[in-house]
This record gives sequence, structure tokens and C-alpha cells, in this order.
Amino acid sequence: MKKIGIVTSGGDAPGMNAAIRALVRLSAWNNIETIGFLRGWEGIIKNNFINLDARAVSGILHLGGTILKTTRCLEFKTKEGLEKAAENLRSNNLDGLVVIGGDGSIRGAYELSRLTDVKIVALPASIDNDVYPSDETIGFDTAVNSALTEINKIRDTAISHERTFIVEVMGRKRGFLAVEVGLTAGAEVILVPEVEYDEDAVVEAIRKNARKGKNSSIIVIAEGVGKTTSLAEAIEKNVGVEVRVSVLGYVQRGGSPTARSRYLASIFAAKAIELLLDGKGGATIGIQKGQVTSTSLDESCRNEKPLNLELLRLAEKLAV
Repeated sequence: MKKIGIVTSGGDAPGMNAAIRALVRLSAWNNIETIGFLRGWEGIIKNNFINLDARAVSGILHLGGTILKTTRCLEFKTKEGLEKAAENLRSNNLDGLVVIGGDGSIRGAYELSRLTDVKIVALPASIDNDVYPSDETIGFDTAVNSALTEINKIRDTAISHERTFIVEVMGRKRGFLAVEVGLTAGAEVILVPEVEYDEDAVVEAIRKNARKGKNSSIIVIAEGVGKTTSLAEAIEKNVGVEVRVSVLGYVQRGGSPTARSRYLASIFAAKAIELLLDGKGGATIGIQKGQVTSTSLDESCRNEKPLNLELLRLAEKLAV
């Protein structure tokens, strides 16, 4: 293993820079040359990269986002785009490629791995926490804490004005973020894409809270559930309480990564370099029950990570 490339793809996540730093410095320790492709898969297709050494990644450990930039690249989803990418990996004499990103990035890594002998390893970095089979992804903990900080402030206003607040968090397809944020924020109701939406049940839950003397409530809803505005209107009409909607948006993606996100970035990078030094590729790094693991890209793409519905039930019990 003499030369590897690094690419960050898809949505940014806090801790991506920590992963880049760890990969570059571990490569330098092992006398491996490193380049970083710019703007995700687009950078590989256009052969746009920078050289990276230990000094180039100084001072980035605490930074959110990614110094390599990232973008959505439709061309990479075509046969021609994949072939261009594979050719550029060969033209740069790469022995390995580390892809840092979420579920979609790992699928892209798998498709690319089928067209090249370059060893490809993926590090799961996503605030959605939806990469199979890792218990956690780089950036998830940071996103949870960012959302929790904002909801703590919102609850102050909810209590003061005796209002119900519907707080929308990210999660177009999966509800991992909503569940953990809702549980740790003490939300009265948590709504996720994986569980069928029942407006009447939510209205009844808020009505019961009002009867018990709860004059304020927090509802955490994943963006993929939708119907946020109609739910607010239904609660106001049928329960007679004031409702406000707060969409947290991209604040959840930004900010300095937490210690946990930096830790995962470092140990995932170490496992990736270990695999590459052993001449192994086609793998997704992860953590399961506290142990760093590797799973084939194929298996990671073929399986969907299950949402722990017991946490939803726990949150419901704690909201009495």
C-alpha cells in the first residue's frame, strides 16, 4: 500500500474532518502517500484533488463540515460516470480509496468497487445514523446534542407561554435522530417515518396531557413524516392549546464535533488503514457493542439498519 485517496461524499457530518486528519496522519506514519478528492464523487470524475500530508490537516480536528467539500453528483450514478471515476483511480496509481459518508455514499463505493481493483473502504459518517450494521455513525452524536441544545431553549418558552411546540428534526427516510433527540429531550410525542402516522392518536395524547395538568408539550417529528402544519392545526382545533412549529434544519449538521464523534472518526480511520495495509478492501467500517468491526460493502448495501422501537415505547412511558 503506497498511495491512497480520500473522498467525502453526500451530506456533510460533524467529524468528517477528524476522520480525514486521522487517515492522513496514520498514512504518513505508515509511509503511504495521500491525496484528497474535492467535492465528493465529482472530484474523482473530474480528477480534481489535492495532496495531503500531516501538516495539511493541522487544526481541522475541531472543525465541522469537510475541508474536501462535498456535493451531490448525478453523473456518478451513470455507467459513464462510474467508469470515469474508476479510470481516474487507476491513472493516479492509487492502491486504496477511503470513502467517508452515509448510506448513499456507501452504495456508491460498492458500485465503484465493482469496476476497479483499487481497495475501497468506507467510513460511515452521517447524522442520520442509518448505515448498516454500525451501531453509530460519525457525526450522529454531535447532531443529537445540537438538536437537544435547541429544544432545551424551546422548552423554556413552551413552559412560559403554556404552549405545545412541534419541533422538526432532520430525517427524510429514517427516524434515528428523532428518536434519540426526543427521548433525551423528554418529548411527549415522537413521530418517525418507520411508524405509521396517526394524527388522532397524537391529538389524544396532547389532550390527555392537558387533563393531567401538563400545560406545555414538546412533539419531536422527523422531517420525512411531513404533515407538520396540519398536525399543529388539528391540535389547536381539537385541544384548544396554542401550537408553534420550529424547524431546526441545517443547524443539526454544523458545529464542532463532540468528543464522541471525534473518537469514532479516529478509531474508524485506524481500522480502515489496518485493512488497507493487509491488502483488504470492499468493506464498511463500523462499531457494534463497543467493538470496531468491518462488513462487506455488499452486505452493508443489501441490508437496512433497524430502528429500535423499544426506545419509542420508553419515551412514551417517561412522558406520563
